[in-house]
Amino acid sequence: MSSTLALYKKVTALPQGKRLFSIAFSQKAPYFASIHLQVQEMQPHLGQVKIPKRRSVQNHIGTIHAIAACNGLEAAMGLLAEATCPDDMRWLPKGMDVSYLAKSAGPLTCTATSTEADWAAGPDVPITVQAVLPDGTVTVAGTIHLWVTPKR
Repeated sequence: MSSTLALYKKVTALPQGKRLFSIAFSQKAPYFASIHLQVQEMQPHLGQVKIPKRRSVQNHIGTIHAIAACNGLEAAMGLLAEATCPDDMRWLPKGMDVSYLAKSAGPLTCTATSTEADWAAGPDVPITVQAVLPDGTVTVAGTIHLWVTPKR
């Protein structure tokens, strides 16, 4: 089990644990703090964060900016990768293919998923990502490609 997943399990068992873990996660990768993410789930093959609709993530038409949504998707992928990647391997994102399907007019839930088969076919590992509004509308969907190689 990765140290990040172990920390997630330990901290989220405490009162306000997900909030505390979200703050720590955002400090480890400070760019994630710009979207004020809230970690919802971290486990093998699943990462999920919420992005609240705040002025700081809005574009000129008052919706969540597409790149803020992509930032949330990358954060969700990072949680998944930390929880899924074998201890003797390392991962690096090598690309992102996304489609903007609808306006992100409210808070978004950004989810990353994978399967054991995805990881077994490495070193190129595709992670499926999507950003969804509370009503179920998918606003952004795509794939983040990871490069998974042995640690040296």
